[in-house]
Amino acid sequence: MFVYIMTNKSNSVLYIGVTNDIHRRIEEHRLGINDGFSKRYSICKLVYCEKHDDPSKAISREKQLKGWVRKKKIQLIEGTNPTWNDISEEY
Repeated sequence: MFVYIMTNKSNSVLYIGVTNDIHRRIEEHRLGINDGFSKRYSICKLVYCEKHDDPSKAISREKQLKGWVRKKKIQLIEGTNPTWNDISEEY
């Protein structure tokens, strides 16, 4: 399972999600397959990702990150990806 953060081209919107197939989920975001937040805000760039072996821990982590204030989410991203590069090729 993967907990991930994606953003739009201007890095102004953060989307936090969990998935068992990160490749498929990135493509769904980029293609705007699902109506909703990610399609409305053109979520297209993977900026943070964690792999978890236990699905329940991944879901708990997703909920934890969603509860954080924006500043803390940005600190998490910049701790491993200070230039906000698209890291999807790493996965």
